[in-house]
Amino acid sequence: MVATGFSLPGIAAPAISPTPHSQNSMSSFRPGRGNSDSRRTVFYTNEEWELLDPPSKDLEEPVVQEERKKQMPEGNKGVTVSGFPFDFGRNPYKGKRPLKDIIGSYKNRHSSGDPSSEGMSGGGISKAASELQLQVQSQQEELERLRKDLSSQKELVRLLQQTVRSSQYDKYFTSSRLCEGVPGNMLELLHQKDDQILGLSNQLERFTLEKESLQQEVRTLKSKVGELNEQLGMLMETIQAKDEVIIKLSESEGSVSSPSSGPSSPLTAPVSRDQLELDRLKDNLQGYKTQNKFLNKEILELSALRRNAERRERDLMAKYSSLEAKLCQIESKYLILLQEMKTPVCSEEQGPSRDVIAQLLEDALQVESQEQPEQAFIKPHLVSEYDIYGFRTVPDDDEEEKLVAKVRALDLKTLYLTENQEVSTGVKWENYFASTMNREMMCSPELKNLIRAGIPHEHRSKVWKWCVDLHTRKFKDSAEPGYFQTLLQKALEKQNPASKQIELDLLRTLPNNKHYSCPTSEGIQKLRNVLLAFSWRNPDIGYCQGLNRLVAVALLYLEQEDAFWCLVTIVEVFMPRDYYTKTLLGSQVDQRVFRDLMSEKLPRLHAHFEQYKVDYTLITFNWFLVVFVDSVVSDILFKIWDSFLYEGPKVIFRFALALFKYKEEEILKLQDSMSIFKYLRYFTRTILDARKLISISFGDLNPFPLRQIRNRRTYHLEKVRLELTELEAIREDFLRERDTSPDKGELVSDEEEDT
Repeated sequence: MVATGFSLPGIAAPAISPTPHSQNSMSSFRPGRGNSDSRRTVFYTNEEWELLDPPSKDLEEPVVQEERKKQMPEGNKGVTVSGFPFDFGRNPYKGKRPLKDIIGSYKNRHSSGDPSSEGMSGGGISKAASELQLQVQSQQEELERLRKDLSSQKELVRLLQQTVRSSQYDKYFTSSRLCEGVPGNMLELLHQKDDQILGLSNQLERFTLEKESLQQEVRTLKSKVGELNEQLGMLMETIQAKDEVIIKLSESEGSVSSPSSGPSSPLTAPVSRDQLELDRLKDNLQGYKTQNKFLNKEILELSALRRNAERRERDLMAKYSSLEAKLCQIESKYLILLQEMKTPVCSEEQGPSRDVIAQLLEDALQVESQEQPEQAFIKPHLVSEYDIYGFRTVPDDDEEEKLVAKVRALDLKTLYLTENQEVSTGVKWENYFASTMNREMMCSPELKNLIRAGIPHEHRSKVWKWCVDLHTRKFKDSAEPGYFQTLLQKALEKQNPASKQIELDLLRTLPNNKHYSCPTSEGIQKLRNVLLAFSWRNPDIGYCQGLNRLVAVALLYLEQEDAFWCLVTIVEVFMPRDYYTKTLLGSQVDQRVFRDLMSEKLPRLHAHFEQYKVDYTLITFNWFLVVFVDSVVSDILFKIWDSFLYEGPKVIFRFALALFKYKEEEILKLQDSMSIFKYLRYFTRTILDARKLISISFGDLNPFPLRQIRNRRTYHLEKVRLELTELEAIREDFLRERDTSPDKGELVSDEEEDT
């Protein structure tokens, strides 16, 4: 390495004079040509958007740095931090006289009936217009001053960014001395990755600052629009009052002119005065109409500016999401690279490089905490310890598993950010709820397509509850009020055979979810209540291992009573009889139906399994029993449950086939039964793209009639019952033979013989 250190010389604080920008004038009044009384108002806008200055190169050539050091005066050597004596405060805003006070004073002057004061109303209007013009011009000057302040602040931010990059350059070359033992090609690759991460982090900070400035400008424009709306309301009220006066004067003029028969009438003088007053009011009305027209035009143009700002903000947010997704991809590759470099550098001969790699891995595997939130700017992107559903994202025990989980979490975030750049399903759901605001939700093709695409997190509780009520309405109508509480009270007062097994399985339900991780977790007691109540409702089943996981997932979005009815929906409505009994008869039947569907929908994969004698139903049996709980990542799990609670068990067959189709090519490359079975045990956790999986489930696998599944269930049910009958007969014969054996009881232990 050429340069081993870098220090930033002191920078004298220059007097920053903001560069004048083209003025953004909100409006200006310009007198018309010709008659001085007829004036025309013209609105000018000139919108200018500018970004911060593009960042300079993150790292400069060592030769250039040495030349710069030589040029610096001796007094500045050794100075590493520069002070910037900038005043971040702003001058207080000087309030102007609002238009509301101007119009109010004008109305007070003309509210009296003094003819002399009424005669001067025309001059008052022109005076009000001039005051309005002065106010707008003062606001324009204030806006120009604020823009100059903004430009100076941007220059300050650019200087600070250069200081940060210089300090990071120092840190970069300091750490480079430790990496002298690492091979050159690996160090070069690491340096490139660090440069990319640093550059992207700087871009993210710059775009964040730009977003805040745009938001501030939008808020300012909204406040100005609100003030103009208030002024417009006042003008409308004034015009309405003038209209009422004109109508009254017109009526009085008609009543007075009817009895007058000639020019010698004594009412001629009052009528002439009324006519003059009417003409004056008409002139005022015309002036107010002109002013109203101008204000409407200004409001429209301000609205156009606001829409333009919102559009730019959306574009910047999309660009920000794209950059953040790209950053997550780079960090994922960075973690994989560190893991690959860890093995060859763990020898004793490369001590310094081993320490560097170990430190980088330790930094990369950190999870998000409240103590060190600022490290996300320098170190790799931090991932929170739990996701929004409460599942742990990064385990604590094995370092290999932590690395794989961190890579998976980064890939999931990349997919989430990429999906947000397109038309979000959340917007479609908001439109749907807006259309059903005054009526109940009903089954429809539109709702079916929305649910298949996935329910947003904030609406899932509402939709799940509606689905459960839809399927259990007949049970609820026949049940007494407080049915769940009655069952729960009975279960707490008197134990049943299922109670002991329920207690044993509570902490083994979802140990990787913070809501069920310890006995004091909030979800444990709710889970106990729902399972005990169901064991009293359905004594034929009581409790079966697997019901606890179904209830645990339901409780993440539903209350206890709704989770109880959700379990009733799954066990007593969706699944066939004997699905959760001791024999698991219905579960065995569904595995045979699934095998038939595999041979039809995925014939190559089915033949591959048959060739190597791999019984994949040993893996899929648990998928069907607990509806993919602990088999797929949490984001995909809840999207499966969305469709499952609405459409029923056919969804399980669809997604089970889709999981195999998703990884069909990878499975076909495996050429021995051991590697195939080992791959089947974990491959579902590597599937992260929920949209692709949903597309396969509801698109590539069509047609998928429910009638076919029912017919195959009936066919295989008879075969399984016949097999179970034969097994039961064999068992009874064995027991009978063992009980009637003459040698029964003759075998004694060695201890008995010794005595």
